[in-house]
Amino acid sequence: MAEQTQEQTQELSEQIEESLSNRRDDSNVYIASQWQLMWWRLRRHKLAMASLIILAGFYFISAFAEFFAYTHPLWADADIAEIPIQQVQWFDGLKFDPYVHPISSERSIATNFLRVYTKDESVKIRLNWFGQTPQPEGYVAGDYWGYEYNFLGFIPTTRHYLTPDEAYSDSPVMYWIGTDELGRDLWSRLMLATRVSMSIGLIAVAISIILGVVLGGISGFYGGWTDNIIQRIVEVLRSVPTIPLWMGLAAAVPRDWSVVKMYFAVTVIISLLGWTTLCREVRGRFLSLREEDFVMAAELAGAGRMRIILRHMVPSFSSHIIAAVTLSIPFIIIAETSLSYLGLGMREPGISWGTLLYQAQNITSVATRPWMLLPGVAVIVAVLAFNFLGDGLRDAADPYG
Repeated sequence: MAEQTQEQTQELSEQIEESLSNRRDDSNVYIASQWQLMWWRLRRHKLAMASLIILAGFYFISAFAEFFAYTHPLWADADIAEIPIQQVQWFDGLKFDPYVHPISSERSIATNFLRVYTKDESVKIRLNWFGQTPQPEGYVAGDYWGYEYNFLGFIPTTRHYLTPDEAYSDSPVMYWIGTDELGRDLWSRLMLATRVSMSIGLIAVAISIILGVVLGGISGFYGGWTDNIIQRIVEVLRSVPTIPLWMGLAAAVPRDWSVVKMYFAVTVIISLLGWTTLCREVRGRFLSLREEDFVMAAELAGAGRMRIILRHMVPSFSSHIIAAVTLSIPFIIIAETSLSYLGLGMREPGISWGTLLYQAQNITSVATRPWMLLPGVAVIVAVLAFNFLGDGLRDAADPYG
C-alpha cells in the first residue's frame, strides 16, 4: 500500500513538473522575437534541417577546397587518362588503416589499342590524414606532388586532408572518382568546382537582393511616375527570353578574358534578370506597409524616407526575403551550370560544375566514362537541398501561421 502511494505521488509530481515546463515554454513564445520563433519552427522541419546540414557541408568544402583537393586541379598526365573510380580500402583486416592499390595501364593489339587498367593488389599504399603529398626525386614541387596552396588565404602549406604515404611512380596514385580524358584527377577538380558554382549563387543573389530591395522599395514607397518607370523596366526584362539573352551576353564576352574576369562576368549576366521577381514582391509589401501606423509614426518623428525604407519597412518582412532568396539560389546554380555546359559560361582553365559536365556531352563519355557525370549528382543534391531549405524557411517565415 505504501509503495502504491509512493508511485502515485511520483507520477503526480512528474505531471506537475511537465505542466510547469509547458507553461514556461508558452511564456517563452510570448516574449520571443520573430527570429527566435522562426528558428523554433524551422527546427521542426526535419527535411529543411537536413538540407541545412548538407549545404553547410558544401560551403565548408568551398571554403577549404584546396585542403580537400589532394592534387593540383590542372595537373594532367595522359598515361593515367580515363582511370575509373578507385576503391579506397579503409580497413586492413580489423584495423582502421586506409590504403589504395596502385593501378597500371596497358595498351596493345590484344586490347584493340584501348587502354586497360589493372589493379596491383600485392602492393598497399598507405594513406595519411592531414599529410603532405610526397615528392619523387627530380619532380618540381607545385605541379602534382607537393601541391602548395594558401590555407585561409595567407598560410602557405602543402598539407591535405588525405595523402599517400609514399610515391608509387612519377604519377599520382589516388583517383577517388577517376580521371578525365586528359588524366586530371576528377575529385580535386570537383572540390574547386564546388567553390566556384556555390559562390556564384551567393554573389548573384547578393546583387539581386540589392537591386530588388532598393528598386522594389522605391517603387512601392514613392508610387506615381517612379513606380511606373521601374515597373515598365521590370516588365521589359521579364518579357525577354532568359536563355537567348544569357547566351547572347555570354557570347559577347571576350574569349581571352582571365578566369577572374569571366567569373564576375558570368555572375553579373546571371543576376541581370534575377532581381525582377524580388523587386515585384518587395513592391507589393511596401504598398501594403506604407499606410501602417509605424510608418506614419516614423515620418512624424522626422525620419527620412530612405531610413524609413531600410530601417523600418524592410526588417518587417526580412524573413520573407530570406526565404525567397534561398529559393532563387538553385535557379542561379542551374543557370551557371547550363551556360558552362553549353560552353558559354566558365571556360578552361576555369573550373565549375558546368565545365566538368561539358566534358561529358557526347554519348561516348557517358558509355565509357560514366564517372564523368558525378558533378551532375552534386548539382542535383545542392539544388534539392536549397529547395527543401527554402520551403522550410517559407513556412517558418510566418511563425504565427
